[in-house]
Amino acid sequence: MLAPGSTIGILGGGQLGRMLAVAALQLGYKVVGYAPEGDNVAADACSDFVTADWDDAAALARFAEACDVVTWEFENVPLATVAALPQHLLACPPRALEVAQDRLSEKAFAIDLGGVPAPYAAVESPEELAAAILGIGTPGILKTARDGYDGKGQWRVRSGVEAGALAFPGVTCIYEGFILYETEFSVILVRGADGQVKFWDSTANLHDGGMLAQSILPAGALVEAQVSAARELARKVANALGYVGVLTLEFFATREGPVFNEMAPRVHNSGHWTIEGAATSQFENHIRAIAGLPLGGTKTRFEAIEMRNIVGADALDAHLILAEPGEPHLHLYGKREAREGRKMGHVTRVGHALK
Repeated sequence: MLAPGSTIGILGGGQLGRMLAVAALQLGYKVVGYAPEGDNVAADACSDFVTADWDDAAALARFAEACDVVTWEFENVPLATVAALPQHLLACPPRALEVAQDRLSEKAFAIDLGGVPAPYAAVESPEELAAAILGIGTPGILKTARDGYDGKGQWRVRSGVEAGALAFPGVTCIYEGFILYETEFSVILVRGADGQVKFWDSTANLHDGGMLAQSILPAGALVEAQVSAARELARKVANALGYVGVLTLEFFATREGPVFNEMAPRVHNSGHWTIEGAATSQFENHIRAIAGLPLGGTKTRFEAIEMRNIVGADALDAHLILAEPGEPHLHLYGKREAREGRKMGHVTRVGHALK
């Protein structure tokens, strides 16, 4: 159990790191962040922040020396960076990053545990894309196998003609066929080092341009009927990875059952509602897990909850939201530039408290 006053290291400087740091401070820990040059908003909540490239051995050594345990806030931290740290500092085995960083490995891993993804094929060239389209059909979506997020590194393919006009990105990709689904939903769990697993309720997730726009509870009858099967897969994934902390799996709710989309070995945008809406937030429970503390309850506290992202220039007058009905809880991430398509904050509205 990590003693009060110990230091938690966070790899990455974005909003997830910022909210993790706030949760760590609440539990009496210090936080040191590490990330390359950029708009590292997590630094606002850290006692120290190391700004250096991922392969800067000297900087990584200084970071490690300051830490008692290390976690990450996003799944694209280079594996070489994690390998360069003293392994006894890692709260979670790096295998989770290795699997999540490659969409093809991720799909295969889920299939081995009984998951069902959308039809897909590995694609290395325009010729292989044409073959994948012939075998799977259109419409579909072409994604880079690595590094894509929030709709980046993705191209919709509505027809073979459209695929022929696409400038192939020149890296390993995955082509996925579209499936008919009612909504997308998340299964978010926390797993302690002792193997204890707790789940939050699953939200229905609405996307805009490949980016999460809104998460809603209750999620609806179809999602609720499929949560049990989806949780079974998520638990298997967490156990197989020896995972410690918060882990997220995303699914499509179809008439045939839950279809696995992707996993994120970290706290997740669709779990931001837990700050106000659950007995213990995903951020606090992640810190509890990596610090060896007892996990907190995950029970939903309200009858209805909506979380909505604040994107781009909408953040410039976001404080006006506080005057709106619906008990809005505003979270702005302190980012300097309100670029189009950039997550700047979120707002959560809660309904009547559950008795």
